[in-house]
Amino acid sequence: MIKEISVDEFQEFVNESPLGTYYQTLNYALLMGNYGYDYDFIGFVNEYGQIKAASLILIKKEKTFKYGYAPRGFILDYFNQELVTTFTEELIKYYRKKHICFIKINPEIAISEVDPKTGVKTYNWNYDILDILTDNGYTKLKDNLYFESILPRFQAVVSLKTFNEETLSKNCRNKIKKGIHKGLHIEISEKSGIDILQRFIERKKHTKAFYYKDYYNIFHRDNMMDLFLVSIDSSEYLINSRKLYEEELERNTLLNEEIKRKNTKNIINKKMNSDRKLLAYKNDIQKATELNKQKDKIYIAGALVIKYKNRVHILISGYDTKYKSFAPNYFLHYEIMKYYQQEFDYIDLNGMTGDFTNENPYKGLNEFKLGFNPKVYEYIGEYDLPIIGTKYKKLRMNGYLAKTFNKTDIKQIQKG
Repeated sequence: MIKEISVDEFQEFVNESPLGTYYQTLNYALLMGNYGYDYDFIGFVNEYGQIKAASLILIKKEKTFKYGYAPRGFILDYFNQELVTTFTEELIKYYRKKHICFIKINPEIAISEVDPKTGVKTYNWNYDILDILTDNGYTKLKDNLYFESILPRFQAVVSLKTFNEETLSKNCRNKIKKGIHKGLHIEISEKSGIDILQRFIERKKHTKAFYYKDYYNIFHRDNMMDLFLVSIDSSEYLINSRKLYEEELERNTLLNEEIKRKNTKNIINKKMNSDRKLLAYKNDIQKATELNKQKDKIYIAGALVIKYKNRVHILISGYDTKYKSFAPNYFLHYEIMKYYQQEFDYIDLNGMTGDFTNENPYKGLNEFKLGFNPKVYEYIGEYDLPIIGTKYKKLRMNGYLAKTFNKTDIKQIQKG
């Protein structure tokens, strides 16, 4: 039978499951409680009192209906068809009494690994779960190629145990070196740093004003979140720029002498490239000198990272576009990976798109994350479990659900 269980019982079950996720925690329930969601911790208990399945169910009332949402899906053995069937039947009975119209799920189950070079998907045995869910009355929603659903369907995950600089793309390595040369430094900040981070992400996320402060307060108190900020050490930037300029000036002088002896196209190209570098380093010296006069610390990037079990998740990151030439986002992600490498096994770079063509409007985002050589996984997608079938069908047919979930805060709040 389905019943409400204690937070301790729920958390113990989730922690022991391979499907355990920070979305299925008291912390996440408390966060969403700040934004109009009620919540239940439910368990499916057998005749011996053993919990065989569990879930956080967020409940929201819209104008004409109430719905439930199990973020990242129920915690149960989806391959156990008998368990899925019985659990689903009991769930429908339980929430019909509470007048819930449907329950939405988006399980964190990878059904394929994607080759980013070709877009070819290699499917695994988890693909069979699609049929199991369909057979039990779950309605598969349209697969999103970009970011149309509540949570991304494609994820980029880096193994921290095999991560090192040599595994990164050449472009990624060059960007990181650029950040180092420009005197970038990373630090862990306290809550006050949220206001700084907010400046870097407000252009890309339309969220409630206090959303990330709430996120930080609720998760950080259980040591589940870190806030990173990247700043410029202007003195180091100036020293590095002068050194690079002097080294390049020496090369440039030698190339001048070489051109006099042997005026080939190859040498001329080298000289022109050296000239460009000299100009860039000269500009860096000027900029570093100006920055060095400022009294306040100059922050240019930041990120919030969630820690759960053996993984860390980059919840949100951003940078000051005025300093895009400093490659702060590459430096930030690289330093975060190094920071967690000894203690955790994986880092989730958050969502990306399933479109690996040149026409993809998010091509830059994809290429940035692919530079860190992640595994790209396609998740099972989004499903609705109708509880009051006739009402759910009517809401779908008249387009009300599509309209609601395109504008509602469930997307704005939970995408993160």
